[in-house]
Amino acid sequence: FARSKAKEWNIDPKRVAATGGSAGAGTSLWIGLHDDRADPRSEDPVLRQSTRLTCLAVLGAQSTYDPRVIREWVGGRAHEHPALLGFYGLTSDELDSPKAHKLYEAAAPIHYLTRGDPPVIAFYNEPKGPLPADARPGQGIHHINFGLKLKERMDALGIECTIRHQEDGSRPDPESVEFFMRHFGLSKSK
Repeated sequence: FARSKAKEWNIDPKRVAATGGSAGAGTSLWIGLHDDRADPRSEDPVLRQSTRLTCLAVLGAQSTYDPRVIREWVGGRAHEHPALLGFYGLTSDELDSPKAHKLYEAAAPIHYLTRGDPPVIAFYNEPKGPLPADARPGQGIHHINFGLKLKERMDALGIECTIRHQEDGSRPDPESVEFFMRHFGLSKSK
């Protein structure tokens, strides 16, 4: 939508980034790593616009929403996050079905990662390391392992990926702004 208003809003449609926290971070990754979803033949001017992004800055991002993978990467009961069941529209008896597996894979941003995707900076502030034995359902859904796995795959493709762990609770704003400016080709004085 923003690109369809580029002239009216005086924005550069070639310099568009995404940011978000938690589900907004996962959504940003999904859009940013997914192939361009523009439909140049659409009658809708919004759907004709590119969905490709210049870069992404995310906080507490999930690079997958596949409970099977979350269990492997994070452990504990992170894969039992209460929002996942409703997100997929599944009943509890469908969680390990072929239908569910197809949905899990389609929703995982990391599955769309290819050479040429935009650079990412990701911030995490949950404790590092294994989850406690008494972890509650969903605890660990913002674990740094989501970012470390993403970085591992992006590094293999030669794509910039910076992962930060904020043990002190500091905000990622200054570094994110610098990251955006650098990838937009702007200097600090502009």
